Amino acid sequence: MDRYFDLKGKIALVTGASRGIGAGIARELAKAGARVVVNYNTSRERVFKLAEDIEKEGGEVLVIKADVAAFEEVEFMFSQIEKIWGEVDIIINNAGVSLRKLVTDTGEEEWDKVINTNLKGVFLCCRRALPAMIRRRYGRIINIASIWGITGASMEAAYAASKGGVIAFTKSLAREAGYSGVTVNAIAPGVIETDMLEGELTGEEIEDLQKEIPAGRLGKPEDIASLCLYLASDRASYINGQVITVDGGFLKA
Repeated sequence: MDRYFDLKGKIALVTGASRGIGAGIARELAKAGARVVVNYNTSRERVFKLAEDIEKEGGEVLVIKADVAAFEEVEFMFSQIEKIWGEVDIIINNAGVSLRKLVTDTGEEEWDKVINTNLKGVFLCCRRALPAMIRRRYGRIINIASIWGITGASMEAAYAASKGGVIAFTKSLAREAGYSGVTVNAIAPGVIETDMLEGELTGEEIEDLQKEIPAGRLGKPEDIASLCLYLASDRASYINGQVITVDGGFLKA
């Protein structure tokens, strides 16, 4: 790994790391030398396979189950990390769920689940990690948002609202924490090849989206992971409060 992106000695927490973007980020940070905590809530088999792969490649990994939308479980997760490894240096708030429904068909419980996981979870993890980061005057917080949080999306009001909230939260927290050596940035992925995407859209819908992307292809988890690595590194110490789109030019087309 390039010395410019050396994360040796850093403890990085990736929420929702069992698959897709989260798994890609966990692999990338581990390759850079970080001790990576992979969080999951339901996909136990997937996350332990990921941990096994990281260890085979020489990385250090810790698996912790926690629902990021639940205060007690977030507290447990951080207390376990601190007990086993120490205080968290880098947080990648990636855990998320989606919902594809018209607003008029969306139930209150469905709405709450999306908002609580995607937005409240970011708040809870940041609030728990910040005191130690501020005390040590070092921290990297990277929140995974979405281009739909910028533009809105038909039949994805709950998801878009949650990601729009993540974007506003990122900008606000960057102002609060920036004076203490903590950077807070967001990555807004475009259309990325993940299980979540395939579970929501038909093949025809995915093809139609791809035609609108100047890059001529869908994004891959690695496209997000490489930017995440940069933002987590010391090379990005002067980047704060930014929302960076990774969408193959989709929003500019």
